[in-house]
Amino acid sequence: MGKERRRGHERGQGRGRGDARPARGPGERRAREHRTHEHRTHEHRTHEHPGRAAGREWGRWQRGDGGGLPWRSTLLIAVVVMAGTGFAARNQPDREALDALGRALLLLGAAPLLFRHRWPVPVVFGVAAVTLGYLLAGYPYGPVFVLVAVACFAAVVHGHRTAAAWALGLLWAGHLLLSHWLYRWLPPAGDGPAPWGQELPAAAFAVAVLAASETVRVRREQRAQLRADRAAAEQRRADEERLRIARELHDVLAHSISVINVQAGVGLALLDSDPEQARTALTTIKAASKEALGEVRQVLDTLRTRGDAPRAPAPGLGRLPELVEQAGAAGLTVTVTTTGPRTDLPPGADLAAFRIVQEALTNVVRHSGSRAARVRIGYGSGHLDLTVDDDGPATGTEAGGSGNGLAGMRERAAALGGTIEAGARPDGGFRVHAVLPFHQEEPPSPQETP
Repeated sequence: MGKERRRGHERGQGRGRGDARPARGPGERRAREHRTHEHRTHEHRTHEHPGRAAGREWGRWQRGDGGGLPWRSTLLIAVVVMAGTGFAARNQPDREALDALGRALLLLGAAPLLFRHRWPVPVVFGVAAVTLGYLLAGYPYGPVFVLVAVACFAAVVHGHRTAAAWALGLLWAGHLLLSHWLYRWLPPAGDGPAPWGQELPAAAFAVAVLAASETVRVRREQRAQLRADRAAAEQRRADEERLRIARELHDVLAHSISVINVQAGVGLALLDSDPEQARTALTTIKAASKEALGEVRQVLDTLRTRGDAPRAPAPGLGRLPELVEQAGAAGLTVTVTTTGPRTDLPPGADLAAFRIVQEALTNVVRHSGSRAARVRIGYGSGHLDLTVDDDGPATGTEAGGSGNGLAGMRERAAALGGTIEAGARPDGGFRVHAVLPFHQEEPPSPQETP
């Protein structure tokens, strides 16, 4: 009852008695979702590449309804072929006049092009057969071959280059028979053999159609592969960014929550016997939670609008004294030793080094009975050597960890091309040893001025 009353109160906040809204049915919800989808689609197309948008509009125009048969482009091809053949017939008086049968054959050759994207192989053979019948009837040469070219193009683009080549080859062979042997028995009457010289342009036309179609097919496949590679790269970058943010949140929260957990236990144990010490523990809890909130906010700032820079610099080894102080507040004494000439690290290596040390100290607080840890930082030539030791023994208790700490440290080291080893020492302690390579940026040489 209490939960229902509370939910009713929350729903009623900010609304007077006369502001009650009618219940929305499924039809209204679907309409609202449809409007939202159209709005998002419009926004996407507003920022779309002009060439890609033009290609989509052409596809929609030739299909007519955006998803059916390409009847508009087929109608345009049929009109062009009919009109062009009519003009070509005027210059070929020795051929049969373009009568109703001839026009019917032209329409019969154009009609299968409606299905050139669904069944390209039957269409290319059907159009070739109709074209050969048109030529056998003695009708004028001309744009009729456009029908064969379009059908062949569709077949090749859809991956049926062999079928297209066979269709063109059979049409050419039939034309050879017609022009040099069958002309005696076929219209027009009194027709003689065609010169062999015209066969070379016919063969060149067939080869050009196949070559152009294959070129378009290859370019389409390349564009499709490029889009797939780009999508895979974007997905990979998104996954890497998601894992990076997950590691950051894990490292920030694991360390701070471990400190809070230890101090909360101290405060509860000393609340009655030593109020001052309990107050100190509560102060430490407040400081640790405040710092955790700040770092979480910094991590979440990276999820803002693309292109914005982080508002605060990422943590690095320069904040190691703060880490030591927090560990000391949790009852862990940390000794830091540095060897080698100190070098300014790149931001990625600096952050990885800080997080590895932070996670290693967090694991000591959680899982080790030792109250002391040693951190050794060695600056080498092009690499950083990190070692975190404690004397153990392992307590075998679970302090609320997720078990992803060591995996996160390995991922950070691997991202930089480094290595990390973590395991128990023979004397009962535990050691984390990491080697992180980095590239030193050479200072710019002073330029001589005249």
